[in-house]
Amino acid sequence: MTFQDLNLTTPLLNALEDQKISTPTPIQEQSLPVILSGRDMVGIAQTGTGKTLAYLLPLLKTLKYSEQKNPRILILVPTRELVVQVAEELEKLTKYINTRILGIYGGTNINTQKQLVAQGLDILVATPGRLYDLAINRDLQLKSVQKLVIDEVDVMLDLGFRFQLTNILELLPANRQNIMFSATMTADVEKLIQENFKNPETVSVAASGAPLENINQEGFEVPNFYTKVNLLKHLLADKETFHKVLIFAGNKRIADRLFQNLDPLFPEECTVIHSNKTQNYRLRSIRQFGDGFCRILVATDVMARGLDIEQVSHVINFDTPAYPENYIHRIGRTGRAEKEGHAILFTTPSETEDLEKIESLMDLKISFQPLPDAVEVSTELIPEEQPKSDEIYNPNKSSDEDQPGPAFHDKKDKNKKVNLGGSYRREIKKKYKKPKTRGDKNYNRKKKK
Repeated sequence: MTFQDLNLTTPLLNALEDQKISTPTPIQEQSLPVILSGRDMVGIAQTGTGKTLAYLLPLLKTLKYSEQKNPRILILVPTRELVVQVAEELEKLTKYINTRILGIYGGTNINTQKQLVAQGLDILVATPGRLYDLAINRDLQLKSVQKLVIDEVDVMLDLGFRFQLTNILELLPANRQNIMFSATMTADVEKLIQENFKNPETVSVAASGAPLENINQEGFEVPNFYTKVNLLKHLLADKETFHKVLIFAGNKRIADRLFQNLDPLFPEECTVIHSNKTQNYRLRSIRQFGDGFCRILVATDVMARGLDIEQVSHVINFDTPAYPENYIHRIGRTGRAEKEGHAILFTTPSETEDLEKIESLMDLKISFQPLPDAVEVSTELIPEEQPKSDEIYNPNKSSDEDQPGPAFHDKKDKNKKVNLGGSYRREIKKKYKKPKTRGDKNYNRKKKK
């Protein structure tokens, strides 16, 4: 089947032809008829299967020309990078269509975005936080929204957008079409669907949590951080095989520490991205990695959220993620568009339980390899790995948590004020033998009368 068999409009077919896209993926083929019918839909598919086009194409086919200023299609995504990616994809698809598109996200000047919104738009791509700020201040009207798309909703909830998402749904018109896509299905997502969707049709091309079949997975049991670094350096030395590598670290501190260890050995080949970096730095790092200027990108899970970067040869999980769904999102950055992908997992003894959760979710055992002989096993430990020693009994240390600490002190007598419950004229009378007149010049004259 081709896109022509799906009865798309000529402008859309021409835009797809410009991008050399002719054959729909299974999720695209199954989603288009459902979305075009106007029914609510929940799409479950592995990352990298073309979910973005699966909802953009039918929405653009039914979007009519209009001069009204309020958006008619709202697309919610979890991260700033994904806003940029979806907006760019929309620009490509609407090359031959007169459509106004705007992407908004936090970390940039909100006043500039208010001015862009005021100019009018048809399709709005946004993160929940910034969208809620604009809507609650009445800078953005959502009364004309006819189609709502929530992409990567499980990630959105994990990132703490539950409050904004719930309130945004209340601001939208009740008569709308709801479309949701996700790689995993959690209890929170199911609850959101039950509360806000009307008899949705589920389109699933794989079980929730199943990885792409064309991704080869393997693992290494590694004792500590610096041994992981030694193993990573050994693997990355093969530049021909590891020509475009995305490395996931568990948190920002580990990501920065790893980058500091890799950068001297691979100068101008390595960059890092996490939420503490500025928006311009994050976008520049993604662009440099995507264009091949840098072959190594160290990132936290902020990069695992739906981003489409072509030709990623390997995804290396430097840390085993605590949430198994994050592992699915991570490895989905490789093996995209039916190409072969490779995923490597580093696991320490303390992460064994997390590994078991991942294998349980995938219903698949990861094949573990022995450490190469050339990799040195380090005995140096980072602060997070060093054992915490329990303090020997100290009789001088208070065990009563409620007892005041050394900063506590009694108030001076003059500061011990007592609330007498209203007027204190009686106290003034005792002190000065007469009532205080409070500046009443006629007090004595009134008294004589």
